[in-house]
Parts: sequence; structure tokens; C-alpha cells
Amino acid sequence: MSMLNQLFNRGLLGAKCKTCLTLAISRIKLLQNKRDVQLKLMRKEIAEFLQAGQEAIARIRVEHVIREQNTWEAYEILELFCEFVLARVPILESQRECPTELREAVASIIFSAPRCSDLPDLLHVRNLFAAKYGKEFIAAASELRPDTSVNRTIIEKLSVSAPPADVKLKVLKAIAVEYSISWNSTNTEMEFSKKPEDLLNGPKPIGVQPQTQSRPEVGKDSSTTEHSSSSLNRNRRNQNKLQSPAAHHTTSSVHPNRIESTTRDHNAEPKAEIKNASSESSDVLQRARAAISAAERASAAARAAAELVNARFPSFKLE
Repeated sequence: MSMLNQLFNRGLLGAKCKTCLTLAISRIKLLQNKRDVQLKLMRKEIAEFLQAGQEAIARIRVEHVIREQNTWEAYEILELFCEFVLARVPILESQRECPTELREAVASIIFSAPRCSDLPDLLHVRNLFAAKYGKEFIAAASELRPDTSVNRTIIEKLSVSAPPADVKLKVLKAIAVEYSISWNSTNTEMEFSKKPEDLLNGPKPIGVQPQTQSRPEVGKDSSTTEHSSSSLNRNRRNQNKLQSPAAHHTTSSVHPNRIESTTRDHNAEPKAEIKNASSESSDVLQRARAAISAAERASAAARAAAELVNARFPSFKLE
């Protein structure tokens, strides 16, 4: 169907394109008059805010003023492009491709049509251009490809990005001069000079510090419980070890008696062996007494640790 439109393109734009462009031009003029009144009211409100010392509200409102001014300037350029294309509709009908002298105007209208919701007539003109030149031509102008020639001023004015700080400060100073307001812009310049990271992050919250301090305390309590439980396990192991020396003591104490009985019955071993056995038994007794005293101290330490844990953690009782 597009090939047929390109072959038989006479009368395709014709009256429809002229009608849509004429309606778009008249609508742009009405919107510009309406915006002029709105901009005057908005600038007056900002002047009142500056005079009342409410600079924070003025800094926010000035962005809306700048956007309205940019839209007004973009509409002014679009009006000129529409008039230019309207006067050369017969040239568009006679040629198969878009003429070089009309490429900027046509591409700018295609780019602005979906971004200007107040001008629905431009969408109809865009559809007519799509039917004549194809979807690739429309996509190249809409996506700002390198081979398109969209007007750079329209691209900047219809941008949705926030205006820079120097532009906002310049507009505020112009409003103050327009309404003869003695305004000191030092605080506003300081606010505009701040980096976006500082404004986004801001000061560190105070409520975070107690949480960071409370976590190590929990770690300390858990470490004390682990230490006390480990000490209890060690004490139990010591007690088990102490029981084994006691059994060894009984066996070792019986062994010298047997030696003595055998010496008395048979009188075969000399007295030197008897003395050695008695010295070994005395050493074993001393070791057993030392082990018993160490066990008593360990059990006392275990009781103290258990009392400490029960006193600090009543819910976690140790027997």
C-alpha cells in the first residue's frame, strides 16, 4: 500500500494537509496568548514570594515558569515551520522524496507532534507524512537519528530535563528587577551551588547510631554465654579426668600392698624394691591430692559461672 501511495502520491497531502496545518497555526496563536497571561501571573507570584522571603517556594515555582517559556518559544518556531510547509504543499505533492529545503521543517513537525499534547492537529500532519514518506522516515525524526535534521532549538525547548541552576538564578534575578524588589540572592546561590549528591543523601540519620551500638552488646552477651558454657564443659571434662586418676590411685594403692604381702610371704625381693614402691605410692598420693584440689577449684569456678549466667539470663538457667 505504501508503494502505491508513493507511485500515486498526487493529491495525497492536498486539502487534508493544508487544513491540519491551518488549524495548527491558529491553535498555536491561541495557546501563545493564553500562555502569555499565565506567565505574567506566575512571575508575579514568584515576585511576591521573593518579597515575603519565601525563597524555597520561589526556587520551585521558577522551574515551571522556565518550562512554560521554553514551550512558548518552541511553539513560536513550530508556527513558522507550519506556515513554511503550508506554503509549499504543492512542492511536497509533486516530489517523491522530501525536498532538502523542507527537510528541517518536516522533521521538526514530526518530532514535536507527540510532545505537544495541546496540538492534536500536528499528529494528523505526522500521519500524512508517514503515509507519504514511510515509517522509517518518521522513526528517524522521532528518535533523533544522525541522518535527520530536527531543529536543535526545538529539541532543547521541548526537553523534559530540569533547567540548570544558572538559568533558574537568572530568571529569578530578572523577575526581581522587573517588579523592583530588593532581593539578596546569596542564599539561593548557595543552594544552587550544592552538589546533587549532598542534596540527595543529606545528613546521616541519628537513629542509626544506637542500633549500631546495641549490636556489639548483644555480641558481648553471646560471647559471655559461650565462654561460660565452654568453661562448664571444661570443668566437666576436668571432673571426668579427675575420676580416672582416682581409679588409678586405687589400683596403684593396691599394687604396693600386694608387693608388700608378697615380700612378707616369700621374702624373695630385697628391701630396695620395697623402698622404691613406697616412694612411688607417696608420689601417686600427692598427685591425687593435687588433682582433687584442682577439681574442687574447677567445680567452684563452674558454680560461680553458672550463678553468673543465671543472674544475667534468668530465662536460660544452667544446673
